[in-house]
Amino acid sequence: MRTSRSFHNILLKNKILIMYFFAVFIPIVLTNVIFYIVTIENVKKQQMQDSTLALQQINRDFSTIIDQAVGISSSLYTNLNLNLFLEKDYVSSIDYIERHNSFLRNYNQSSPINPSINSIRFYTDNPSVIYSGGVYSIDSLQQELTNFKDALTNSNGSQILIDTPSDENFETFSIIRNLDYFYNDKQKFVKVEINPETIRDIFNNVTFKGDVYLLNEKGEIEYTNNQSLKQQLDKAINFDQVEKEHSLVTIRANLNNGSYLNDWSVVGTISEETMLKTVNKSKLFIVLLAMINFLAPTIIIVIISRSFLTRLQRIIRHVKRMKNQDFELIHDQEYQDEIGQLTSEFNRMTKKINDLINDVLLVNIQNKDLEIKRNRAQLSALQSQINPHFLFNALETIRMRSLMKDERETAKIIHNMAKIFRNSLTWGKDFVSVRDEVNLLTSFLEIQKYRFGDKLNYQISIDETAEDYKIPNMSLLPFIENASIHGIEPLKENGEISVSISLYADTVTCVIKDNGAGITEEKRKQLLASLENEEDIGENVGIKNVYYRLKLYYPDRFYFNIDSHLDYGTTITIQLPSQIDSTISSNSDKNLYFIK
Repeated sequence: MRTSRSFHNILLKNKILIMYFFAVFIPIVLTNVIFYIVTIENVKKQQMQDSTLALQQINRDFSTIIDQAVGISSSLYTNLNLNLFLEKDYVSSIDYIERHNSFLRNYNQSSPINPSINSIRFYTDNPSVIYSGGVYSIDSLQQELTNFKDALTNSNGSQILIDTPSDENFETFSIIRNLDYFYNDKQKFVKVEINPETIRDIFNNVTFKGDVYLLNEKGEIEYTNNQSLKQQLDKAINFDQVEKEHSLVTIRANLNNGSYLNDWSVVGTISEETMLKTVNKSKLFIVLLAMINFLAPTIIIVIISRSFLTRLQRIIRHVKRMKNQDFELIHDQEYQDEIGQLTSEFNRMTKKINDLINDVLLVNIQNKDLEIKRNRAQLSALQSQINPHFLFNALETIRMRSLMKDERETAKIIHNMAKIFRNSLTWGKDFVSVRDEVNLLTSFLEIQKYRFGDKLNYQISIDETAEDYKIPNMSLLPFIENASIHGIEPLKENGEISVSISLYADTVTCVIKDNGAGITEEKRKQLLASLENEEDIGENVGIKNVYYRLKLYYPDRFYFNIDSHLDYGTTITIQLPSQIDSTISSNSDKNLYFIK
């Protein structure tokens, strides 16, 4: 039960992956691996059977030609005329040649009759014969066979000596027999040479894919089709001493030719790679088959899982939005499966909840209206505090300048002052265009320019695309006032105030910068912290007044920052969205929801 509960906590997507892994991936992998292993074993078994049959065929073919050569030597061994020909003492060369032409020439013509026999040679110590035309001296035979003396000593008339190839240029076997069946006055031997092409054809059996070795009774290699080893057969090499690969498979077939090839054997070696060459060619087919087995169920599972996972995740997203009072309906075609029914029920439930909330809002709308009116009353109180403050500073500037000298510039200053005073008396207009706000700033800066003279220079830069955007009334003037009084006044000369207003991505950015006295970092932090205390206006009335108004109009959608360094000046940055809160705008100015 506990395992079942823990399984319920796994996401549906992960459950599908688990099902795919254990129901598709592992079975297909195991099936293909087992199929491949079984196929390899069957192919190896079949290749072993085929190789064994091929090696047995080599064994039989080699035994057959040996038997044929031994049979020819046996017929010559019991041929009385041949023995008389080799035993006779010829009185003249003419007598021998006539006898040779009439008798021995027929034996030299036996090769075309039996293609496995290369030649038949006779050896004798008869001094009256001419050593030519198939008859040779015993001495030439002794040079070919190192163990000839032992064979001659132990000769009993039936002994057969097999001469194995020792010259890589002449690869053949020879059957040597002592012709002492009738007479033993002179030494007589016959040598039947097997055709080397026949030997090569036998041992280069195309059905056997490896190397073939003919081993004598001592296990030494007498013949092989291994080209790299052939050149070393001029000396005795034991088969067990030959370096072999670890993947070689060895097959042995014993020769059974009576007493003359006892304990001889034919051994074949074939590598597993050669045996599995057919399987290796089928690897690509097996891989393609496995990929098809993977691809088909994978596509089906992906299509089916996406059919309900995508729609189910969309339902979950809409359910999560509901906690933020976002009751958006799911706009999708109505399907008849369980997910489609769940989507329809969700839309029905969302619509009912949304209707219920709207009914509750209608009941509470009066309380909301009272709260808005209370905020407006607080805003009016803040606005009323700022009017005498500006008026006092402006009049004090005119008074001080008028006492110093009597000149016409006073009229201009009074005109600018009238603009400011008139604007301060029209608080019913909460928002003004950027152009009107800049005109107000210009009037104030002209007054300050009149006051400070050459000590103050100002610069106003406004983006033409931002001129028609609406911002709160007198939201920049308090910062110009602080810049001139607290920033520029302590300076002796070269005071500068710059105002920059730009528009980017529906955001109005206002930057007010001066090179005045500035404030310390600690005081800057205290000032920013005091802005959060709305109960007590206290000091910095102008800054707090603007900040609270911005907070009222743009609750958490505006940016305000003060960057100041002592003796280096202050920079005020304000970023306002192009769209204000709908509740505030609807009660202050119904035409200001879109400020532009």
